[in-house]
Amino acid sequence: MHTLQTERNLSNFDPFAVIDHRPWPLPRRPWIMFQRWEDLLFAHWPIPAEEMAPMIPPGLTLETYAGAAWLGIVPFRMSHVRPRGLPAVPWLSYFPELNVRTYVRVKDRPGVFFFSLDAGNPIAVALARTFFHLPYFRARMDLRYGNGEGDAATIHYASRRTHQGAPAASFVARYRPLGPSYRAAAGSFEYWLTERYALYSADRRDRIYRGEIHHQPWPLQPAEADFTINSVAEASGLSLPDQPPLLHFVRRLDVVAWAVQPISPS
Repeated sequence: MHTLQTERNLSNFDPFAVIDHRPWPLPRRPWIMFQRWEDLLFAHWPIPAEEMAPMIPPGLTLETYAGAAWLGIVPFRMSHVRPRGLPAVPWLSYFPELNVRTYVRVKDRPGVFFFSLDAGNPIAVALARTFFHLPYFRARMDLRYGNGEGDAATIHYASRRTHQGAPAASFVARYRPLGPSYRAAAGSFEYWLTERYALYSADRRDRIYRGEIHHQPWPLQPAEADFTINSVAEASGLSLPDQPPLLHFVRRLDVVAWAVQPISPS
């Protein structure tokens, strides 16, 4: 819940207290946005690289692990979203978000490519589409806690895309953490999936943009999840394999982001 004391604490937030885990130096430009990601689920499925590659914009190189591309479906809650130097506001800074992503690189910088980002705030959707060239879509979303049996750790998440002209996409799931948090070991598969400090996007002319981010290492937890409805991958033209996903939970992560910049992939 948004409180004045929380905002005071964030005013003293030092995003660069730890930087030695980063794979490349911090940008020299000032960061422009703070975000907090809460109650996040990573659900990952392997996808044949030959199926994924045609869906990646020219200029981006699809990354694979163990011979497969990997698709991530990531429900979570955004909070305290604010420009640098300004406070969060209740009607704009707090909303659920649901991402569908895979993993790419440009030259020596690995990052994330998003097929879709559904969000429960139409203003945030419009701003992200305009300034970050990201495929954000308006959605009706709901996030609740508890399973009716005294387990407040279970998260019930529902999303239905309402964006005019966009492919229909729905997601209903419940998930929860199962154990203590840990930091993925460098070189591990979990590290490869999560410790990425760039996002890549493309505009309508297939010009490539990179957005830099920074945060502390992911505090991952083992997780379990039950998916009742999950058509967000299909809405992007991808089919999930008939196998359980790899699951991780994250309670909270504070993130700073820089403005996206056009890059030359050559």
